[in-house]
Amino acid sequence: QVQLVESGGGSVQPGGSLRLSCAASGSIGSVYAIGWYRQAPGQQRALVATITTGGTTNYADSVKGRFTISRDGAKNTMDLQMNSLKPEDTAVYFCYLLVTSTWTEHWGPGTQVTVSS
Repeated sequence: QVQLVESGGGSVQPGGSLRLSCAASGSIGSVYAIGWYRQAPGQQRALVATITTGGTTNYADSVKGRFTISRDGAKNTMDLQMNSLKPEDTAVYFCYLLVTSTWTEHWGPGTQVTVSS
């Protein structure tokens, strides 16, 4: 069983910053990819950023240069630093983990990020 615990969502004004964190536990193995997807009202869930245990990162074009993903392999935690936030970043953000040994996906319950003046 894999558990993903998210923290750090909230409300911020445009131009502000937030930091999201996700802690993974359970049968995740030693090789995996972890990251964030987001879903705005009326839209499909979309990639924000991911990072592999090898350190390879992948970002959506809309967040490049503003968001930074990082991980602590010893603690199986992952952070997303979000700077220069825009109203269009408003969404529910979901922690995502792909166990590459079994190609199984796991999702956190989601945390709300609201960017509004």
